[in-house]
Amino acid sequence: MYDNLDFKIRKGDTGSIDFLSETPCYFDVTGEHLFEGGTVITGNLDGYKVTVSENGVNLTDGSLCKYYLGDNFQTLGRGDTERAIEKLSDTLHLHVGKAAVSRIDIAQNFIVKQPIENYFNHLGELPYYKRCPMLNEGSLYYFNYKNIIVFYDKVKEQKAKGRPIPELYQGRYTLRYETRYKQRLPSVFGVEKVTGALLYDEAFYIDLVKRWKNAYQTIKKINDVSLNFEIMRSKQELYKMGVVSLIEQQGGQITVLEQINEAQKRGDLTRKQAYDLRQTINDACKAKVGLTVKNEAIEELDKKVKEATRFYR
Repeated sequence: MYDNLDFKIRKGDTGSIDFLSETPCYFDVTGEHLFEGGTVITGNLDGYKVTVSENGVNLTDGSLCKYYLGDNFQTLGRGDTERAIEKLSDTLHLHVGKAAVSRIDIAQNFIVKQPIENYFNHLGELPYYKRCPMLNEGSLYYFNYKNIIVFYDKVKEQKAKGRPIPELYQGRYTLRYETRYKQRLPSVFGVEKVTGALLYDEAFYIDLVKRWKNAYQTIKKINDVSLNFEIMRSKQELYKMGVVSLIEQQGGQITVLEQINEAQKRGDLTRKQAYDLRQTINDACKAKVGLTVKNEAIEELDKKVKEATRFYR
């Protein structure tokens, strides 16, 4: 499930190699620059931007998946990641397994039934993240200081970059769900250093996949249910579903209960009024089970995420 991965290789990682004289032999050099800190040589390696100084080598802005498999419509599992890092090490004559990893993208493509924007409409707030739809580019972002979560139209992205669409995805709606870690990775994952070799460690990989799955499950789903008229029979049940619909529009049960608590603190509601409203909300949410059926878009996404992580419980 890996895609973009950035690496930083330093002298202590790879012995006594003279980076400036040796490493540029193994990639396409595009420039040489002289700064106060010394010489810097830049270039490309199958999509990676390579920057070399006397102190080390940076591999950035590239997809390890594209480097290894030829495109990044696919993603890399644990075994392919190990083989890709071995290939990168052989190419550069450096031990990339010992390099520090400064970016991790973990992702999966879903071929879905509906236009991609339809799914964005049902993905609501995520605690501790800022929700940011960017419909002009066919994407939905969630930002916080640790990472970025994004849902986007993979086919649209590839077409915008002028890249070919694999036959499997041609003429089909393809939703990409991706988590990008770009800040303080050792702190995020509770390790001394995130290395190339750690990426294919079984426990580390399983933890990443679980984080990816849990983030999706924590997103509040908007209008994630439809009325089940095969069971609904009375006006009282319909009234309760009216309350449920209001709850869904406001972002879910917890959000509405918080609004009631805030209104009580401001003095807009008495203690008794706030209690009655909380009871109404809780009763309606209990009645939701049986009186509703799962929204098709959310049900489809739930199944896709569950299927993608079925081996990592």
